[in-house]
Amino acid sequence: MVPQQCIFNPGDIVDGCLTIVTHLGGGTFGDVYRVRNTEGREYALKILKLWKVSAAECENLRNRFKMEFDTGRIDSQYLAHSYSYGEVLGNPFILMELYSGGDLKTYALNHDVDWAVLARQILGGLSDLHASGKVHRDLKPENVLIREDGTAVLTDFGISGDRNKRMTERAAGGGPQQLFGTYPYMPPEQLNPPRGSQATVLPTTDIFSFGVMMYEIITGQLPFGPMSMETLHTYLTNSSTGNWDREQLNAVPGGAAWAPLIEGCLQPDFKQRLQSAAQVRDLIPGGLMDSLRGEDKAYMRVVNGLLLRVMQGEEYGAVYYLDQCLQSGRWLIPMGRTDGSPNGGIPIKEIQSCYISRRHCTLEKDPVSGQWYIRDGQWNPAERKWVQSLNGTYVNSSEALEEAMPIGPGDIISLGDVKLRVEGY
Repeated sequence: MVPQQCIFNPGDIVDGCLTIVTHLGGGTFGDVYRVRNTEGREYALKILKLWKVSAAECENLRNRFKMEFDTGRIDSQYLAHSYSYGEVLGNPFILMELYSGGDLKTYALNHDVDWAVLARQILGGLSDLHASGKVHRDLKPENVLIREDGTAVLTDFGISGDRNKRMTERAAGGGPQQLFGTYPYMPPEQLNPPRGSQATVLPTTDIFSFGVMMYEIITGQLPFGPMSMETLHTYLTNSSTGNWDREQLNAVPGGAAWAPLIEGCLQPDFKQRLQSAAQVRDLIPGGLMDSLRGEDKAYMRVVNGLLLRVMQGEEYGAVYYLDQCLQSGRWLIPMGRTDGSPNGGIPIKEIQSCYISRRHCTLEKDPVSGQWYIRDGQWNPAERKWVQSLNGTYVNSSEALEEAMPIGPGDIISLGDVKLRVEGY
């Protein structure tokens, strides 16, 4: 169906059972409404305005909108929850949990915020997101919503894990229009990607954004200076060199205790940055409370062996049992793009991009200990040497090299846009 314009007013009925209460907000590509069902329960209804984009852009935006819905189905008390997915007049919609507290920026202006509690909740959301092979990529106060009880949850997953910075907006003249408000929270590698990081989005992206956001909540200012179109270059230069205002943080009562955490998050080199939400959480002043991730995750228990589950990519949900992928007499499993892995193994399907090499990486099992390892690249018999991939192989936030890196349940393997989770079964 060709998408048709749909602008709703209070009292209009959507999907046969949802009554529009009020318009909550929107932008170029989406509108959000408060709606009420026949039982009186209220939700947020987010509609993708496909009628405003060209036919060539529709499929990409639709796929990313569906990815946002799938991300909202992750079992986490700190991620905005998606209830159902549907379509009205050719435009997809998501029925979501309604958050009466508004976003974090508005909430912080009107309430006393417990910084430690807030940090734990946001990191809880990041931990669950990262464990599911997703990276938020646009973490900022506007994308943290507050429940009625004061709990912070992450939202706006439309670009989670996607290599693009954000959905492209079109200015009046038809050219791309950047979302200026996102720049203060972007790590240097998003603006000037080194080898591999343009193709591979890592959890450390969110760690940097978290550090900027916590600094802003604690001090009321941005860490690298004031932000305006005139100061943008200076701000980004300070960001790329780690030149953040430590005196401003220390001047806030209790702020100095947060310096180690902020320092670890704002490292310009993502390899030197704190690598996980758990590492960041260990530096929250006041000590530990509840764990970030539950101990009862079924995929963390190994009974028969290990498998790889595609968490993001063309073959979302596909499962590969590693022992079954071993060829007779061999302890190696090659992984690469489907059109070029000549040695069997695990083929990775990639249609929309070409960041995965034909001989991208190698899985190896120690026949004595049963431990699995991963190496970037593969042996090329024609060249009689080990050849690494073009865009790198990453485990969680660490780059795998030719030397063997151990892997285990819960690890996320990133090959370009594709992410696979190591699970026990």
